[in-house]
Amino acid sequence: MNNTRTRSDMSPLLTRSFGKAVLWIFLIAAALLALFPIIMVVLGSFKTNQELTGSATIWPSSWHFSNYLEAWKNANFSRYTLNSIFVSVATTVGTLLIASMSAYAVNRVSFIGKKAYSLLMASTLFISIGAVVLRPQFDLMVMLGLNKTLWGVIIILISAHATCYFILIGFFQSIPRDLDEAAMIDGCNFYSVYLRIILPMLRPALAVAGLGAFQGSWNEYILPLVFTMSNPQLQTLPVGLANLRYGIGAASEVQLMMAGACLSILPLLVVYVFANKSFMQVTLGAVKG
Repeated sequence: MNNTRTRSDMSPLLTRSFGKAVLWIFLIAAALLALFPIIMVVLGSFKTNQELTGSATIWPSSWHFSNYLEAWKNANFSRYTLNSIFVSVATTVGTLLIASMSAYAVNRVSFIGKKAYSLLMASTLFISIGAVVLRPQFDLMVMLGLNKTLWGVIIILISAHATCYFILIGFFQSIPRDLDEAAMIDGCNFYSVYLRIILPMLRPALAVAGLGAFQGSWNEYILPLVFTMSNPQLQTLPVGLANLRYGIGAASEVQLMMAGACLSILPLLVVYVFANKSFMQVTLGAVKG
């Protein structure tokens, strides 16, 4: 009887241990698959072009740190980085402002066309028409006189704020309306409630949505390419990195492109480090809820 009970008690423990082992194996395999391309790019950035294209080894035979210096000079990184920072910061601020105001209005106000507006915003998430709208967007910026500036790119990127809108409106639904009523009793109006009450409570959600907006605008390639063809000094980092592919005499310079790609990742890592605390707050809030 004791042996039977001992075996029956050990069975759930073995099952849980086996389940945890399988889960850890799956997670480690998924992490390796996700990190493998990044590791290949980092290691390839230290190789020569000949070794990169002709060698089958992953590890570089000798470390060429000069690739980073050459990529920085050839890609005009200082100028293009400033352009990318300007576009990304302006797009992030504008996107958060527009998305938070529209989510606040939709969540707190009843108006004609509210459902149609929500349906329109949702359709932009599932229907992608890509380059089809590029020509109309460019023609619109020509009419506004913004086709030769980065402001045209920023305005178009801000208009694609549906993802941030749905992230924020989900958080609006968790904020009780009693706070609005209490603030209005104390003398606040509709707009001051948004500025003084709602926005401070939305900081974790704004950080998460802002990181997505920053990453999307930082990696944008097609729009800056089209709008900066006549003025290369306005090019952003993705456009400059593409120009690194071919060096003098149209020779392939893949190693410089990889080195430039590694450099361009650094600002995103810095932004993620600062936004990591907000991610933790959002995760904890979801678990508590």
